[in-house]
Amino acid sequence: MKVRSMVYLDGFIAGIIGAAVIAIWFLFLDAVTRLPFYTPTVLGTALYLGPEVLAPTDGVQVSLKLTLMYTWVHGLVFIVLGEIAVGLLLLAAKKPNLRFGILLLFVILECGFVGTAFVFAEPVLHELTWPVVLLGNLLAAAGMAVYL
Repeated sequence: MKVRSMVYLDGFIAGIIGAAVIAIWFLFLDAVTRLPFYTPTVLGTALYLGPEVLAPTDGVQVSLKLTLMYTWVHGLVFIVLGEIAVGLLLLAAKKPNLRFGILLLFVILECGFVGTAFVFAEPVLHELTWPVVLLGNLLAAAGMAVYL
């Protein structure tokens, strides 16, 4: 296989691993604390129906349709992040002085979900606590890093 196609394959696999790790993390938490698939339903509701649907006092009914729709987008985002990670690792191998900048970008991306939710979808944070989300993102990043 050509080197270029191996790079794309590595990014794809790393993205799938990251998406799977965070999905399993939230499935575990949902099974222990609420209903299975609650988290992707909340995120799918915020993404497709708007965050205003998530009133703090109302419970969200688990929806397989919203879960699958959100999981599709979630997987695609992680595949793109996996491709970016592979590209940045190749760049850091050629230019070692860029490693700190890549680490800084990683930290910014880790905080991206929480920051975006604070600005655009604050009701999501009533349903999902930001430390749990941040820990899930760190677990996904660790899974991707172990693979890469």
